[in-house]
Amino acid sequence: MKDLHSRFGFHTTPFTREISTDCRFSLPLLDEPVDALERVIERRMSAALIAPAGTGKTSILRALNARLPEARYRVRYIKVTCLARRDMCREIASATGCAPAGNFPALVRRLQEHLLQVADTDGLRPILLIDEAHETRPEVMGLFRLLTNFAMDSRLVLSLVLCGQPPLKTLLNRDDMEDVARRMALYASLRPLTREETRQYIEHRCSVAGAPTLPFDERACDAIFEIGRGNLRATDNLALESLQLAHQADLGSVGYNHVAEARRLLWP
Repeated sequence: MKDLHSRFGFHTTPFTREISTDCRFSLPLLDEPVDALERVIERRMSAALIAPAGTGKTSILRALNARLPEARYRVRYIKVTCLARRDMCREIASATGCAPAGNFPALVRRLQEHLLQVADTDGLRPILLIDEAHETRPEVMGLFRLLTNFAMDSRLVLSLVLCGQPPLKTLLNRDDMEDVARRMALYASLRPLTREETRQYIEHRCSVAGAPTLPFDERACDAIFEIGRGNLRATDNLALESLQLAHQADLGSVGYNHVAEARRLLWP
């Protein structure tokens, strides 16, 4: 019996997170935020990317990281954000290669000195990509303000990109977060895909995985959109499970019934 790959002509499993940035789906919706974030970083400033879960925020960060040459930038990615202020400072220090210090004020000073060394001695621009930033505690936002304040706030050394779900916008809109919010030179956002964009996305993911023809009929593509509502993560999960169900039924194409069954299995 054929395996899933040979049945549909795939050379790799489609609709997984294991896809290179070179093969990412290109749309103005997904490309413009990367362009805008890159421009902000080139100006040594900071930005926020705020969008619902499953709309492609982390893939935007990956695409941005791929665009920033190692000869010019030192990019560090942090995802553990639901920490106390001191622990978050330690997490940043560890990610950037800064030696630890015994107390919080000393650690902040050492971290700032390390970032200055990266900028002035190594000739690189330090960038921190903070994922899941909506989980950040308010007092930790104050840490971000400290880490971007150099030479009495007269130098732009560190660029932050805060990436999170809509609660991040609520957090930054708080009165006591005004100083942090004003340091964001850009607020980028994402939206779910439209029906046509969803079909194009399905076609793209199948094509880059090697399929010579689209293994989803028209009703199946419509069902994936109707159920997933253009959410990239939901689309991936539905499409892959539907493919598996069609394969198990010894069929060469995914139909509406497979998508409906996939929904039942994924979200009972």
